[in-house]
Amino acid sequence: MSTKLHAVRVMIGGEEYTVRSDLPPEDTREVAAYLDQPLKKVLSQGPLVETHKAAILAALDITNELFQARKGEREVAARLAAVTDDLAKMLPPGKRKVALGH
Repeated sequence: MSTKLHAVRVMIGGEEYTVRSDLPPEDTREVAAYLDQPLKKVLSQGPLVETHKAAILAALDITNELFQARKGEREVAARLAAVTDDLAKMLPPGKRKVALGH
């Protein structure tokens, strides 16, 4: 079974691209717009940066954002695990195993 590809025209860095993706067209447009923002930011700093280098700097910015989000998710998961353990300790001994998934 093949996945249907959608051809979507998007603007990134002032240039038009046709992107073929199995994502819904609106998702592809949203992703392209998300990339366009840091790229525009880098390019607005002046003509000193070539477009392909600006794209790398934009990618670094987005990658940093991804890493920070992942770090935040790990911190939230650790806090939830600690709260779960604390709550389980408040239960009667017979119900602790069920609450902890044992």
